[in-house]
Amino acid sequence: MSMEPRRFLAVADVADVLGSTPGAVVELLEAGELRGVRVRGAWRVADDEVQAWIDRELELERRRGLWRQAQTPSIVDLFGER
Repeated sequence: MSMEPRRFLAVADVADVLGSTPGAVVELLEAGELRGVRVRGAWRVADDEVQAWIDRELELERRRGLWRQAQTPSIVDLFGER
């Protein structure tokens, strides 16, 4: 079983991908909202972690849209199936 190596991005690169600032990315990392590792004092984030964060944010925004549109949304629409 061969695994492809993960690609890690610097904070500035993550900021470019997200259209944000490096400071905002560091805030996400320190808050635990975005997973990363420190390598010699500098944050590094796996590219698949960036995509997972984007996917979570898109799902959250979809649910917020449902909340705003629906008069009586279902629990499954708002919180997903568990």
